[in-house]
Amino acid sequence: MVTRRQLLSGTALALLGGCAGTTPSGSGGDGTAEPTAETPVQTTADGTYTQTPHTGCQPGAVEVDGTCEVAASDQNAEIFDATDLVSITAERTTLGGSPGYLARPADDGTYPAVVMIHEWWGLNENIERMAEILAGHEYVVFAVDLYDGEVATDSEKASELSGTVRENPEEAVATMSGAVEGLRANEATTGRVASLGWCFGGGQSLRLSLSDADLDATVVYYGTLATDRETLERIDGPVLGIFGSEDQVVSLEDVQAFDQTLDDLGVEHEVYVYEGAGHAFANPSGESFRPEDTRDAWQQTLEFLDGSIRS
Repeated sequence: MVTRRQLLSGTALALLGGCAGTTPSGSGGDGTAEPTAETPVQTTADGTYTQTPHTGCQPGAVEVDGTCEVAASDQNAEIFDATDLVSITAERTTLGGSPGYLARPADDGTYPAVVMIHEWWGLNENIERMAEILAGHEYVVFAVDLYDGEVATDSEKASELSGTVRENPEEAVATMSGAVEGLRANEATTGRVASLGWCFGGGQSLRLSLSDADLDATVVYYGTLATDRETLERIDGPVLGIFGSEDQVVSLEDVQAFDQTLDDLGVEHEVYVYEGAGHAFANPSGESFRPEDTRDAWQQTLEFLDGSIRS
């Protein structure tokens, strides 16, 4: 596959070396991408794993009964640039009526804000640590809880919880929108808010951006995509998309169509596709985790947020 970087209309698509269900091509009644169903995890008799359209479990981490190890927080520091961070405070709380985990710099300054959206596991310890790390880079981060306190540790429960959210898209959008408004009203923020999510959360980040929430920037890590013009006309740019070339959940064809449609619409965006990377490559558990690609993608994320909501 040819490596290319396209710089047209303020956009970039780069194929770089080194969430589940089918991709929605239309829109729901509210203009957002259609919800999709999880495909169950498939394992062989000895518990090994072949990538199938689903979100969450990693190759080598799936057991015969369908359970798998969730990312461990102690793996985050080295990969996600958790050095030279400012002091933070963090707590479980609500913002705008939405439950979640709020992490922010400890001083009395004001900072840009990010609504962080969890993977299909729910708001677990790993996502809390990611919120803390990003807050240490001088952001106010609210990791919104779309499962109302429930956390999955096996694929069956994760599928059930994420399926419930997809079956009630308006409720999920209302919860995320409440988080956006809560951050805008928070005295510790500048009022500029971006969304950021991985896998299931990447799809929800896009859904939020397509809603009436009026974000200042959107980050999607390998979430299912809308690709048609009518739907994407509602997106809040600028947009950062992170994907893997070998992802069997979010195909390269869909990523290219997403990129092209945003280009046609004149939406400022950057799309990075990591050569050889599969789905959920930035999750530190399991064999599809790619540390170098994850480190690069996280650096792209920090630079994107710095340029889009801090300046």
